[in-house]
Parts: sequence; C-alpha cells; structure tokens
Amino acid sequence: MTSETSFDTLDSLKADIALLIDRLPTLKNRQFIKQALTTIVRLAEGEIDRLDWKILSASLTDMERGFQLFHAYRHVRKVTIFGSARISPESPEYRMAVEFARYVTGMGFMVMTGGGGGIMQAGHEGAGRENSFGLNIQLPFEQEANPFIQGDPKLINFKYFFTRKLFLLKESDAVALFAGGFGTQDEAFECMTLSQTGKFGPVPLVLIDHPGGDYWRSWSEYIDKQLVQKGLVSPEDPCLYTVTDNLDVACNAITRFYQVYHSSRYVGDRLIIRLKTDLSDTEVEQLNANFSDILVNGQIEKSHALPQEGQDEAVGLPRLILYFNQRDLGRLYQMIAAINRIGTPSAEDAAHPERK
Repeated sequence: MTSETSFDTLDSLKADIALLIDRLPTLKNRQFIKQALTTIVRLAEGEIDRLDWKILSASLTDMERGFQLFHAYRHVRKVTIFGSARISPESPEYRMAVEFARYVTGMGFMVMTGGGGGIMQAGHEGAGRENSFGLNIQLPFEQEANPFIQGDPKLINFKYFFTRKLFLLKESDAVALFAGGFGTQDEAFECMTLSQTGKFGPVPLVLIDHPGGDYWRSWSEYIDKQLVQKGLVSPEDPCLYTVTDNLDVACNAITRFYQVYHSSRYVGDRLIIRLKTDLSDTEVEQLNANFSDILVNGQIEKSHALPQEGQDEAVGLPRLILYFNQRDLGRLYQMIAAINRIGTPSAEDAAHPERK
C-alpha cells in the first residue's frame, strides 16, 4: 500500500467515524464516545506495533465484559476479598473468610473475588453463588474458577491483571484482605498507594487475621517501624486501614464507614462529600475547627447538588463542599470517621448500608 493510499484510507475512516458520531443518539456520554474513537484514529495514524494493537484490543474486550456485567449491579455495594489461592479449606484463614463473606452478604452487600481457590473460594462459599462475582485471570496454573462460581454469568475471565484489578477496585465499596503471597501483598500495597494518593476510594480497607493470628498485625508493625517512624509515609496514613482478628470489628468497620457518609467526587477543584443525612450548622463548625489543616482555602460548607452534578443519581442527597488539599488522605479518612460519629442516620439508612 502506498503512502497516498494509506492517507486516503485514514481519511475515509475519519469520515466514517464522523458519520457514526452524527448518528449517535443525543446521550450524556456522547463526548466520551467521540474522544475514544478519535484516540483510536490518532493511533492508526501513528506508528505502533502489531503487539500494541493486540494489547489495546484485548484490554478493551476485558473492559467491555466488566462494564456490561457490573452496570446492572451499580446500585448495590460490593466487598472485594483478596487472599491466597493456596490456603486449604481446613485452615482457620479459610473458615474466617467464609464467615466474613456470610456476614457481609447478610447485611446486603455482594462479594467479589478473583474467582480462584483458597480465600477466593471461601469468599464465594460464604456469600453464596447468587451474591458472588468472580473476576478470574487466565493463567497456566493455579487459577481455575472455583466450583462455587464456575459457570455463573457473574464470572469473567480476564486476560490482563491490570484490567482485572481495575474492576476489583473500581466496583468495590470495601476491601477485605486475608493472608496471601506476593499477589495479595501486591494488592494490599496497591490499595494503600491508591488510597493514599486519592486514586481509589475513600472506602474502608480491612486486613483480617484469623483469631490469634499475626499475618497482618506483623505487617502493620513493619509499616509503623519502617515507614511511619522513618517519615516515609504520613503519621495519619495507617488511618486508611483497620487490622483485626475479630469479625465483628471487621464488619463494623465497613458498615460504620457508610453510616452517614455516602460517597464523594470532585467537581473542578472542589471535593463534594455526599451524606445520607444532613449535618447541623454546629456539627459543620466542629468539622471546620478540627480539619481546617486539610483545606487549601475557604471552609467546609453545606450544599445541595451543584449544577455540574445534574446527571448524578445521588443528586437529592445533602452535601459538604471543601477545597481539599488532595494530599492528606489519612486526615480525610479521619474526617469521614468524625462525620459518621457526629451525624445521625435515619433508621432506614442505618439498616441498609449496602444501598448506593
């Protein structure tokens, strides 16, 4: 193919895409569809390898499966369970994971795991097939889907770890970590890193030992000695997670997180915190007195939904608006805990932390 023919083909492709965009219904996501198609055209104009196109195509296929599956469950809160595939059903860690999953699904949450054996299987055993998602990874060893999720339409087989992890975190409203190997440690540190940098959450992170166990307790001691005391992370960063060997503590850490706090998002450079119930002026003053150090300017203020949130499904919820410095995430978690302590949820909201 000559260079001239190649340019003619690209021009024709651009024209076809422009026609496709014109034919799209008037949707709120039209601009993002156009951006995605335009990006692909730009890549076609450039010089990237065949392998790059294969990676792009497979990644999009992974994400297509994930987006389509989870859309129907977007209003149900979900807990992701991480842990070793090698832990046997006879171990105390396995039984703890079964009981944890049974506990949180009893409160109305659904459970997501990597779909394999060990702790992942325990999560599905405790949750039951109807309350389980399996996000499996295609590996030459260890990672066949467990019998509790095998064949279920809520099981996805991902090609890439990064697309799989994207959905395990993107769709989760809480993360529970049990004992595991390199993969679990990677997931633990990535959760901490993304939470610390504001790329994930805020959501509750719970690190669960079996009764009397010290897997996460010793991990936490290492974090304190080697990271906190040496100034490599902020002193407030351990507020991002809870370490416990008690199921009641673990589950309460999740439900308490959503007692008054509902969710948050940014509109421009303002952080919008949605609440299940309104706070009094006195309570907001108390927050300003205790957390002014995390503000870039101004104060924490009460608000209704902003005009930019017109398509937001939580538009009717009361809000707090603040210019958060986007650095002190441990302090933000402390503020959410304070909001949950001082606010008083309605009886219905308190009984249904799983709704979002």
